[in-house]
Amino acid sequence: MSNLKKVNVFRRSLMRNLTKNIGNSSISKSGPIDKNKIKKVLICRPNKRLGNLLLITPLIQEVTVAFPDCKIDLFVKGTLAPIVFENYTNIDKIIDLPKKPFKELIKYLKVWTLIRKQNYDMVINVDQNSSSGRLAVQFSSAKYKIFGDLPENVKLPYEDYEHIAKYPVYNLRYSLSQVGLEDKKEPVALIDLKLSQDEIANGKKILNKIIDEQKKTIAIFTFATGEKCYGVEWWEEFYTALKKEYPDYNIFEVLPVENVSQINFQAPSFYSKDVREIGSVLANVDVFIGADSGIMHLASASKATTVGLFSGGNLKKYEPYGNNSIGVDTNTNKVSDFITIINSILH
Repeated sequence: MSNLKKVNVFRRSLMRNLTKNIGNSSISKSGPIDKNKIKKVLICRPNKRLGNLLLITPLIQEVTVAFPDCKIDLFVKGTLAPIVFENYTNIDKIIDLPKKPFKELIKYLKVWTLIRKQNYDMVINVDQNSSSGRLAVQFSSAKYKIFGDLPENVKLPYEDYEHIAKYPVYNLRYSLSQVGLEDKKEPVALIDLKLSQDEIANGKKILNKIIDEQKKTIAIFTFATGEKCYGVEWWEEFYTALKKEYPDYNIFEVLPVENVSQINFQAPSFYSKDVREIGSVLANVDVFIGADSGIMHLASASKATTVGLFSGGNLKKYEPYGNNSIGVDTNTNKVSDFITIINSILH
């Protein structure tokens, strides 16, 4: 680990310890809630990664259903949010935290001033371990504050509670049930890029230039960051098995922004820096296969059946769900097992 990474790990650990006891997510002290009076909601996820932004879309959908007349602001990092949430019509402001606060101190301070001045009715922190998210909730003047965790004596009985897209929804439902709003216990919404029909149609045109449109199509993404990235040998074995098992299918590779390939560009490939364009292409495939990454979540958010490959302990937290998608533990499954799983999806 580089010295810079060590400093960042220490900094995050220190901030979490300093902020973990800030706030109490119970909103029952505020009395019964009139959902018609909730007009402005802030959702806090100060993170710049594509996957983490997409994973808050179920919460956005939940808030929209609970408070149909409300406008939602987002507290995030980076410049991707306006692209990701382009078709979410009830999102109003996107407040982005500078990537390097100490180099952009004035902008950093303006963010907190803006949050304070907005007079939100409700502020929700997505990730209970986010120090900036907890601080934003505390700093706001909202009547209803949800810090991202539950009271110590409460444990919700959901098998999928660990999933980072789902537990903020379950926590919100619990909090609202404490102030008179019924928890209907419906399935949590899918993550959703909200592609338009025009975008999907354009994605099909792009895809048809790469593959034979008369055949079913498998998309693979062979890249990921850090330890999540499988090596060349692993992908060579898997790609060989895919070609043998599916000789009558299109198999093409979605390339990362780094424009690298773990199979040495053996398959037809697609490259784009446009997140929505990539999503529109993936919306037209029969199955997407890739390691835990932003592109994996993008495939899932584009409603493609997604097979996520996980080698670490994050499967329950980040696995794709819905549309027959599945997360696979590559430590306990062999390539032949992956083929069996893919067969169950395609046949």
